Formats: sequence, structure tokens, C-alpha cells
Amino acid sequence: MKIILLVAKASNHVIGKDNQLIWKLSADLRRFKHLTTGHYLLMGRKTFESLGRPLPNRTHLIITRNPAFVAPEGHHAFHSVEEAIIFCTKLQLDKVFVIGGGEIYKEALPLCDILEITEVAAIPEGDTFFPELDFSIWKEKEREEFSADETNDYPYAFVTYEKR
Repeated sequence: MKIILLVAKASNHVIGKDNQLIWKLSADLRRFKHLTTGHYLLMGRKTFESLGRPLPNRTHLIITRNPAFVAPEGHHAFHSVEEAIIFCTKLQLDKVFVIGGGEIYKEALPLCDILEITEVAAIPEGDTFFPELDFSIWKEKEREEFSADETNDYPYAFVTYEKR
């Protein structure tokens, strides 16, 4: 099973503020939908709640410390990233996507095989950050760069990293 981390991060590693995205990047949202439709998404409870509802055609694996939290029907709650990964392994999934937030990224990063990062050329204020990458572990495999336009607030790049 491939564990794939998916994130949009600014030049200063900011990924969010007040549990919300901080830019409008339509291309990133389209890419997110394209990559994740039909797959399992691993996320923290706050990230799940920020979505407003389960995303269609995806199964949500929600990490929470709250023992009373109940996942919506067809989705699952776990108390650790490791529990969720064991569950996915038992299901013999081809891949699972880690989609945030900040603490989940920190916990899951060492377990990941592939990073799909949207690098946003911006330096916004935020309260949630993506960890620094250790490039002795991660190797850039692919990069596509784009300019800002009417539906994308900032220049950005889609970058794929693989574990060395």
C-alpha cells in the first residue's frame, strides 16, 4: 500500500489559518479531487470538521482523541495514525491519502511513500504549518509550474516527491 501525503503549502510552510485554507487555487482543488476520488482519506478531526461534510466518493479516516466522536456512516474514526494505517493494510488498499492537518502531517510524514505538494508562491500569515522536509530522505520526481490567473491567486507548482 502506498501512503501518499497531499498538501498545499506556502513558501513559509503555512498551510492554514483558523482551520481554513488561506488562498483560492482552483487548480489545486481540481487536482485534489482528481487524485483522491475513489480512495481513502486520512485526516484529523478538525480537518474533517472544516470540510463541512464527507467528500463524495471518498472514505474518510478521522483521527481524534475524543472517545465520544462518532464518524458518519461509511467512514471511520481512529485514535492514532498507526491504527488507521493498520486498518488500511488489513483492507489491502492500493493507496491512502493523508490530507492534514498540521499534527497529522507531522505524525504521518515518516510513514509516507509519496508526497504530492502544491508549492504556493506566497508568504501568508497562518497558524498551521507543514514540517520541513529532509531532502536526504525525499527526492523530487516531478514538477509542473503555473502562473497566477483569474482562478488561482498565486503562482504555484505541483511537485511530487518520492522517498529515497
